[in-house]
This record gives sequence, structure tokens and C-alpha cells, in this order.
Amino acid sequence: MSSKSSADPVRDFYTSHPYPPPLENLDRARDLWQDENIHRAEFHLLWPHKEYRADLDVLVAGCGTWQSAKFALTHPAARVVGIDISTTSLEHTEWLKRKYSLTNLETRQLAIENVADLDHSFDLIISTGVLHHLADPGAGLRALRSVLKADGAMYLMVYAPYGRTGVYMFQEYCRRLGIGTSQQDINDLTAALKVLPQHHPLLSMLRGSRDALDAGALVDALLNPRDRTYSVPQLFDFVEGNDLRFARWYWQAPYLPQCGAIATTPHTTKLAALPEREQYIEMELWRGLMTNHDFVVQQGDAVPVRFDDERYLRYVPVRRAWTMCVQERLPPGAAGVLLNQTHLFTDLVLLINAEEKRMYDAIDGRRSIAEIVDQGNDTSLARGFFEKLWWYDQAVFDTSKGQ
Repeated sequence: MSSKSSADPVRDFYTSHPYPPPLENLDRARDLWQDENIHRAEFHLLWPHKEYRADLDVLVAGCGTWQSAKFALTHPAARVVGIDISTTSLEHTEWLKRKYSLTNLETRQLAIENVADLDHSFDLIISTGVLHHLADPGAGLRALRSVLKADGAMYLMVYAPYGRTGVYMFQEYCRRLGIGTSQQDINDLTAALKVLPQHHPLLSMLRGSRDALDAGALVDALLNPRDRTYSVPQLFDFVEGNDLRFARWYWQAPYLPQCGAIATTPHTTKLAALPEREQYIEMELWRGLMTNHDFVVQQGDAVPVRFDDERYLRYVPVRRAWTMCVQERLPPGAAGVLLNQTHLFTDLVLLINAEEKRMYDAIDGRRSIAEIVDQGNDTSLARGFFEKLWWYDQAVFDTSKGQ
């Protein structure tokens, strides 16, 4: 391992307090990813217009204690490089590499700003929860762009401001009291958190759960020496100011006014009339408790998934990994309720009737929409239904035969 990292409080922090907490076992993830459709769904979320392939060059930038090992284990055909500035995180990653014989994984102690030292380019770059800790996030993003292939994609996550109000109130509280990261300080902070007023914004962020108010688990949020946030307008400025293009939200339903409770209000028409980016801005303000933004960027303009002409019938729908159909305690006329279990907002559910459920059940990741619809007699529902699956993060689409 080599490093050009200069003295940095964030590097020291993560060396002493690696995050996420180390995992000793990745078997559950390995077993889940045995399903090829999970791979296909992930690929077509990033590249709907391309034919599926598994042999990707992947960089996990700021890989933490297990993220790159998990990716290498679950994507054995990929060639994975994990970089981090924390020696502690890399040591645990190397331990997982040995445990699972991950011959497709290479690790390097390297700052994101120096990623060009790898002398390699990548199809996919993953950097979640990292750029907002850099002294110059723009320099980090430009460095990642420099090693992204022309048709590659980046999956990024950065903090959002409104849902983290309680975090920043408590960061200030800790700074003023001189609270550090010793075990005694963490124990004392936990005791103070346990009696936090019920209306405090930190509890709102944790969905009212006092059980989650453990300082040991919250060290990364409350005692981190440096981070920043991005509202939706700031995020677009950040992306485009560094010569990249926004492709999509990783989970898009929370940002769409046609999804969830907002769609039943008198504001629906006004919101729908706004440009797409303005809709995203409005939805961040309406939802209020977004704590982070997960999104995909590319070097060129994204190829859209569209349902405004008959080409959609050639699309192949693929269910996303965490979708499910609930069939208990249904309202009258419903044959099921579709939900994505990773959504944090409980209004993002989709009621379906019997014909829609038939189409949903027929999705196998191989058949086109036209082939699915041909199994029944009613084709009038198809366009609207599959577009809703797209909006609600229930499915992605292989559009390679529908261009």
C-alpha cells in the first residue's frame, strides 16, 4: 500500500473510528446476489440502454471497512479496486479479502484527490458518504471524473441539509463542550442523548427512536471533524460545475410529485407544470427529512427511459432487489400493494388491481413488456402501469432493444 495523503483530521478520525462498523461475515450478501436479476437490475439502473455485462472495472472510492470486499464477493466477474485513507479500514478489508479469497479485489491507501495514481480507468465508480468529508469536494469529484471511462457511471451519495439539522445542532453542542472521542466522552454523551427532549430534530432524524441514540453508533455523525451538505440546487451546481451530468436519483420516488401523498393534494397540477429540476427542489422542501442524496452521474447526457411512444413495449422490465407485493389487509378493489423496502417515506406505496398484479407477477427480467401484455387481453393498462413501476422504484428497464 502507498499513500500521498497529507496530515488530515478526517484521515486520523477514520483511522481511530473506522466507518461503517467492521463486518465479520458477508455470507448474507453473497447469498442474496446469487440471483442474476439483482445484477441485471443494478446494471440497467445505471445503463438502461446497454446490453447487460458483468465484467466491469469498478472503483470503490472511500471503501471503508467492507464495501469493496462486499462488491468483489457479490460481483465475481468484476475487477474491483478499493481505496481509502484509513489504514484501519483497509486492514479489515484485507482481512475479508483473505477470508473470502477475493482474487478480484485490490486495495490501496490513497486519497481520492490522488486517484489518478492508479493509472487505470473504470466503468463504475462508487463513492458513498465520502466526498462531503473532503477539504475540497470539487477537487475530489474532478479526480474521480478523470478516471471514469467515457461511457462510465458514478454512484454517489452526499449529505442533505434539512434532515440533518439535529446532527449539526449536536455537533455544535459537542464542540462547545469540548467533547472528544475517548470512551469516557462517548459514554457521557450517550447518557445525555438518552434524555434528549422528544421534540429535538435529532430524534426526528432517527424516526423518534430513542434506542438509536447511542453515541458509539453516532460517532461518525456527531463527532466527525469535517462534513458539509448539499441541497438539491447545490447538488446540481456541484455536479455540473465539475463537468459531469446528472443521470438519475438512485431512489427517485421521493423526488417525484406524482408519487406518494403529495400526488393527492391540490398542488399536484402546479408541481407537474414545473421543469423537472424544480420539481426535485420542491419535493426536497416538502418531504423535509431527507438526510442524504443518492444519485448517478455520467460524463455525457443520460439516455432517458421514456414511455411516450410505442418503443416502451420492447423494454424488458427487471424488478429491483427490495421490491415486494403485500397481499394482506388490502383495501377494497386492490389485489396487492407494491412497496420498495428501502424507501424511508411510508407514503411511497403503489396499490395495484388484479390485471396489474398479473403483469407484475409476469416480470422475470427476460420478457419484454409486449410479451408480458400478450399473456392477457387488456393492453390499455400497460403503459401507465409500467411507468408507475419506474416512478416508484419497483423496476428498472433494459431498453437496449427499444432505442
